[in-house]
Amino acid sequence: MTETTSSTERLSLLEQEGDHAADYLEKLLDIVDMDGDIDADVENDRAVVAIVNGEQLQRLVGPSGETLEALQELTRLAVWQKTGQRSRLMLDIAGHRAQRRADLREVGLAAAQRVLESGEPERLAPMSPFERKVVHDAVASVEGVRSESDGEEPERRVVVLPA
Repeated sequence: MTETTSSTERLSLLEQEGDHAADYLEKLLDIVDMDGDIDADVENDRAVVAIVNGEQLQRLVGPSGETLEALQELTRLAVWQKTGQRSRLMLDIAGHRAQRRADLREVGLAAAQRVLESGEPERLAPMSPFERKVVHDAVASVEGVRSESDGEEPERRVVVLPA
């Protein structure tokens, strides 16, 4: 999108992304014979789509959220096919990503506290870009520490350091 795109136009385009994603996910749920309600919204300048209120939705999350990540990428591709624009759409299923965000915030805050007390850097476990962003944001909220990413995918991780 161009810099001249108004905020109203941008919001409308993001809402369209959410609608395309919802249509794609409804078809997917029909194919796998699963029930779920689909909510679409716009948050932090990105389309956010969630599948909620369905039985067996954990199957769509998969181990450690791996299936969720794959479905998010497929949904982004479906949106791209409809719009011709790369999507930053965020998909959540059964509240998994919301819970993961809360858990990662706690991981970041706890690591920041340990670094404040010890004065020693702490390397966290490898994480996805989404997970690293959540941890970086949590660490940034604590005075006296900072964070940076280190390593190469898939072993890229957050390192928390004294400021």
